[in-house]
Amino acid sequence: MQERDVKKRIKDFKEVPKGYTEAEAVQEAKRCLQCPSPTPCQRNCPLKVDVKSLVKKIADKDFRGAYLKIKKENPIPAITGRVCPQEDQCEGACQLGKIGDPINIGKLVAFIADWAREKGIKEKFTIKEKEQKIAIIGSGPSSLSCAVGLRKKGYQVVIFEALHKAGGVLQYGIPEFRLPREVVDQELSYLQELGIDIKLNSIVGQNIDFKNLRREYSAIFIGTGAGAPRFLGIEGERFNGVYSANEFLIRVNLMKGFKFPEYDTPIRVGEKVAVIGAGNVAMDSARSALRLGANVSILYRRRKEDSPTRKEELNHALEEKINFVELVSPKRIIGENGWVKSIELLRMKLGKPDRTGRPRPEMIPKSEFNMKFDTVIIAVGTQPNRLFLSRIPDIRKDENGIILVDKSLRTNLQEVYAGGDAISGGVTVIQALGEGKKAAISLDEYLSKN
Repeated sequence: MQERDVKKRIKDFKEVPKGYTEAEAVQEAKRCLQCPSPTPCQRNCPLKVDVKSLVKKIADKDFRGAYLKIKKENPIPAITGRVCPQEDQCEGACQLGKIGDPINIGKLVAFIADWAREKGIKEKFTIKEKEQKIAIIGSGPSSLSCAVGLRKKGYQVVIFEALHKAGGVLQYGIPEFRLPREVVDQELSYLQELGIDIKLNSIVGQNIDFKNLRREYSAIFIGTGAGAPRFLGIEGERFNGVYSANEFLIRVNLMKGFKFPEYDTPIRVGEKVAVIGAGNVAMDSARSALRLGANVSILYRRRKEDSPTRKEELNHALEEKINFVELVSPKRIIGENGWVKSIELLRMKLGKPDRTGRPRPEMIPKSEFNMKFDTVIIAVGTQPNRLFLSRIPDIRKDENGIILVDKSLRTNLQEVYAGGDAISGGVTVIQALGEGKKAAISLDEYLSKN
């Protein structure tokens, strides 16, 4: 797929891939081998999308049919086509990948969803209304999928979102150069078409009592995500100029800090920015800081080829000249007059593989050295929001705040289910969608018997 020129794209937040033309999409779809069913790509999809039939319809230029096909299983295809790690799922199972490049399924999904949006194609459905009401807490991917599944079954669905915009991590966590906000807003409008009620600025556990929700609604789904940042626990993390990746990306994406003064929430980024970590969130943070005019370095305790980030995102970061400082680990952040000035780092070496299969980083004694930075972004993972959990003391959770569920995604509270990052601490968008879909099926079975 064609992409925007590197020198131009690092100056703004516009989407990097240009997207397939109709002719390019058909040409790519015709490469499909049409494997016997059940196909490996479908088995490897958390939503069990019939990829074979979808791609065949694109190859036959039946774009409308292709869109309606995927919409049955995936409520937000324009989003997943852009951010889903297809290389580890449907594309990773593609038989063509054994001899060359697999079918570019993700980009085909994005193409067909964009085509349908431009043509105004809508999914037709009939809903047989039920009286039972279901409350959904949070509006991220798992919540969206659960809400759509339940609404199509006829339930009255109400989503409670703490922020002023729905979408969860889709709104605040992923930069526009990967996922344009107009795409998110368009996909979320589908919920309104279905008749799902979304209540914004509604914080369950604070201005809305959880016990009252249990009394008012037949069942509850918790999809509150894992929006609380993790820190390193090293000296100097409280200096000005130190951000968690969550705060940094929220300021950039949700509060439009990159459009100041058009939007009234500025974001301060110095000349030299250090991003600690090398996952997808670290890449998003680094590439955002670059677009804000900084010289950016990613500090990583392994090598870049060991990074858990998507290959596409790593390649984009390298193309954009993000500097990788490999085999280092922060020891302390050094400041002056309350502001970051540098980081003291330890050099690392690689040992035997750990449980992830990657070589374990080991500290080299007495290898300390300093690097000058005036902004530090810590991107080492997230955890569930403890404030929300503290207001629901009866729900079972582990020591990390992960909500415990059974195979049906039900919590220890009989009519309360949960999914997404709230039960794992961090899953992909498509995995969260799959869990939301599964929870909707489980809730329907439970409510049908009660």
